[in-house]
Amino acid sequence: MSRSSDYDLVVIGSGPAGATTARYAAENGLRVLLVDKKQELGAPIQCSGAVSAHALSDVEVMPESEFVLTPIYGFIVYDEAGNPVYLDYRELKPDVYADAPLGYVVDRRRFDRALLSMAEDSGVESWLKTEALGVDRISPDLLEVRLRRLGQEVSVRTRILAGADGVQSQVGKWFGLATHIKLSELASCLQYVVDGVETEGLLEIMTGHAIAPGGYAWIFPKQNKHAEVGLGVIRTMTDDDAHAYLEKLIKDSFLSDRLKDLRVLEIQGGGVPLAAPLKQQYSDNMLLVGDAARHVNPITGGGIHTALRCGAIAGRFIADVIRGGNTPDEQCMSAYQQRWSEELGESMWRLYRRKREIFRQRDIDRRNQMLFETLSHYFSPESEYRKI
Repeated sequence: MSRSSDYDLVVIGSGPAGATTARYAAENGLRVLLVDKKQELGAPIQCSGAVSAHALSDVEVMPESEFVLTPIYGFIVYDEAGNPVYLDYRELKPDVYADAPLGYVVDRRRFDRALLSMAEDSGVESWLKTEALGVDRISPDLLEVRLRRLGQEVSVRTRILAGADGVQSQVGKWFGLATHIKLSELASCLQYVVDGVETEGLLEIMTGHAIAPGGYAWIFPKQNKHAEVGLGVIRTMTDDDAHAYLEKLIKDSFLSDRLKDLRVLEIQGGGVPLAAPLKQQYSDNMLLVGDAARHVNPITGGGIHTALRCGAIAGRFIADVIRGGNTPDEQCMSAYQQRWSEELGESMWRLYRRKREIFRQRDIDRRNQMLFETLSHYFSPESEYRKI
């Protein structure tokens, strides 16, 4: 096994969380290596790609036409019977959103490539098609990371390792963290990219146990009059899979007339955690970020905003540790989770507790009402939460 040069930081996983962590660390003077086992960024697509405007501005990403598919101006939240609550920010806050969008639907492949390009422009070295095999401790201040790059085993040394390698993080497991997720907190998601469905520049959310047990359904606009029609279900709450519920939504729901002429252009799917953040997201010389740390909104399943914002927190923190000459032991690294908790974590825990309250409700009608009211409030201008 050959060994390459030493780094201050190695990041495993080049999605929004990993690329942002790497970029902020490099912008603060660190030598950073970003690796990913995939050869195509953003694939396979497992999310709808909705992100708020302030999520981008928070991490200094301009909404470029290269990756923006369509602007978003608000929401429609439906109950199970199809009764809507309209939250069009062009009408609710015309002084701010008459000419400026609330957010965007992005092309995840192009978006992830843009984030990686920004990281590389900041000095990050990136290795795609590179699999992380394991890690060994050289000293209290140094790790050796074993990799397989283009079929050849190599190793690199680093002071800190960041795991941005998704749900059930392998990096976390190497350090003994409990990254296993219960099936009852993992949404099985499926969406069709379609044409033949009119939209209004709003993200549409459909709630109710009969529509999507444990989750919700959606219609999101895309460019060229295309749309995403999808849903997520918790499989421990139903005997049917996401495909059965999506077909039912299209053919036998209050949306059936509207969706009857749709044409499926692409099918996308995957698992989305609707879980609490990991109770411990760090260890000696290591931290987790993004899906790996469960930095996902536990009610909406939204993860891009939290990945970006938590990546910035992680990158700045790692730079502070290295530039401060600190040994990145567990006590030192614990300050990462404290910083994350102060900036974002407390709101995520409140959302998780609300989610648990809703889905512990045995009366299905009451549960449906609670979820409808919670999402209607969450997306409203009066909500105490930023739209993450």
